[in-house]
Amino acid sequence: MKKKTISTPSASGTVTPAPIPVGPVRYDISRLTDDDLFIFNEGNHFRLYDKFGAHCMEADGVRGVYFAVWAPDAERVLVIGDFNGWHKESHPLGSRGQSGIWEGFIPGVVKGAKYKYYIHSRYNGYRVEKADPFSVFYEGPPRMASIIWELDYAWGDQDWLAERHRRNSLKSPISIYEVHLGSWMRIPEDANRSPSYREIAPKLAHYVQEMGFTHVEFLPVMEHPFYGSWGYQTTGYFAPTSRYGNPQDFMYLVDLLHQRGIGVILDWVPSHFPADEHGLGYFDGTHLYEHADMRKGFHPDWNSYIFNYGRNEVRSFLLSSAFYWLDKHHADGLRVDAVASMLYLDYSREEGEWIPNIYGGKENIEAIWFLRKFNEEVYKNFPDVQTIAEESTDWSMVSRPTYLGGLGFGLKWDMGWMHDTLQYLTHDPIYRRYHHNTITFRMLYAFTENFVLPLSHDEVVHGKGSLIHNLPGDYWQKFANLRLLFGYMYGQPGKKLLFMGMEFGQWNEWYHETSLDWHLLDFPSHAGVQRWLADLNRTYRQQPALYEVDFNWTGFEWIDCNDVDASVITFLRQGQRPEDVVLVACNFTPVPRFNYRTGVPHGGFWKELLNSDALEYGGSGLGNAGGLYADPWPHHGRPFSLNLTLPPLAVVFLKVAG
Repeated sequence: MKKKTISTPSASGTVTPAPIPVGPVRYDISRLTDDDLFIFNEGNHFRLYDKFGAHCMEADGVRGVYFAVWAPDAERVLVIGDFNGWHKESHPLGSRGQSGIWEGFIPGVVKGAKYKYYIHSRYNGYRVEKADPFSVFYEGPPRMASIIWELDYAWGDQDWLAERHRRNSLKSPISIYEVHLGSWMRIPEDANRSPSYREIAPKLAHYVQEMGFTHVEFLPVMEHPFYGSWGYQTTGYFAPTSRYGNPQDFMYLVDLLHQRGIGVILDWVPSHFPADEHGLGYFDGTHLYEHADMRKGFHPDWNSYIFNYGRNEVRSFLLSSAFYWLDKHHADGLRVDAVASMLYLDYSREEGEWIPNIYGGKENIEAIWFLRKFNEEVYKNFPDVQTIAEESTDWSMVSRPTYLGGLGFGLKWDMGWMHDTLQYLTHDPIYRRYHHNTITFRMLYAFTENFVLPLSHDEVVHGKGSLIHNLPGDYWQKFANLRLLFGYMYGQPGKKLLFMGMEFGQWNEWYHETSLDWHLLDFPSHAGVQRWLADLNRTYRQQPALYEVDFNWTGFEWIDCNDVDASVITFLRQGQRPEDVVLVACNFTPVPRFNYRTGVPHGGFWKELLNSDALEYGGSGLGNAGGLYADPWPHHGRPFSLNLTLPPLAVVFLKVAG
């Protein structure tokens, strides 16, 4: 029998003939048990991706797709797609009691079909086409339809997962390379397009290995309609962006990095979401995912909605999203963006633009509860991963356990260190003596949290220029200052993070529509900085003193933090074994310091491990001839001392030999 056809609007707005219907909707098939409904409505379902969304399956010998979506204030919910000509009345879903869930099995629908939900709200005649909040694959902008997909993949990273607990340990070296996939290394011979997940995988893995980083951190790979948001305006909380391939292609990228011994951290944005019509906002004609009162539900800085953390089902949604990336995509950590905006009800708001909590305070009690729950459940179910907070205020105990009153994160970005260090280094060296406390202040709070020291993308966007461009001095001094900055960073307690392009001194501010300026590596100064960073990573990984005791005073000791006139600081890093001691000396002026006596705890020969002024890095070649013997002359309260040469605008690392 010939199928009846009609002309209907497609998702793109064009009119195309399409067959309808594929088959009747069946309501006697469900992936949701009564227990699923209960814990979902309770806020404690963390694997909704196995239940909601679109799932290919077979029922009574017939292949098709099961659909489930939460829309409690909908009067009707229908599935529209290319399989039914986007006909808005042919495939209605059935309501699952009082749960607010609509579901149904449609025979004949296959993997690769595009679809949306057509929602009739019970209020004000509101009608809207929505992408599936649980879709694992999207058509991509501007259409943004969901795509029916499966997540089968043969992983080859078993060896990595078996030892991930060691690689992610707070006592292990963690050096993170922050990457925006679409602009890291474009393909100029093919219209300057971004590479696919599979194309970038071997290049990125090789580069990260050569540079010695332990982890990569991807700016959000979750689907987002506006490319210029860099992924921080997320609509697809369960889908890697289709700009670079399908979910299996992204799995391949993670898998290959793991097989090369490289961890993968994903930026995750549970703080806000964009107001695009196809997304989560005003989903069923009500403020379902966001607060109805825009004093709590709308973010003025980003023109986006704020999640309603007090709603049980929203917590289930967000926690399931976190679990999804750790479970289905083998992520080794989640860096939570904009935590400060979640913690404070008055964040970026003037008086009268926010609502106090029930106690009259500015703390967002519901968000605090959510973050604690997030960390508790992640570490309970994935004990070998890390959660990382991007939190820019002085909120206490961000990276302390919840049973002690903390938020429960494993690590926290030290935004204060980044701000103070860059502020200090942008001063002309002649004036740095007047700002010496800026570079030493960190040690007053350095062990109050488990810190990551970030030099992130935030410092090279929005007109700030590049890192090297903002450093003072002539051409040579700018590079010397950059090498000094990196060396000081690797000497300080805390894990490390560096945004792409900084490692070779890119002059241009980062722009997401172009590739990094890799041609700069043809110039010796840029190649020298890159070589210095690679050697820093190598030494960092080889010397337990530089990473084993990052979060306790026993791992750090000032030798002299008061040499204001010379703008020199010297300190010791200590590993768990007494013999693991490294001396770090930083000269923040272009004046070489000869015969600079520094107290040390041990006699014998102190080998110069690293010197940022070495010729191979583009320096002047001053140094300590590979090392020197300690004199039995007490200094700085220590029984021995070294008569050092401190090169200009440089850092040296020394370790007692034997």
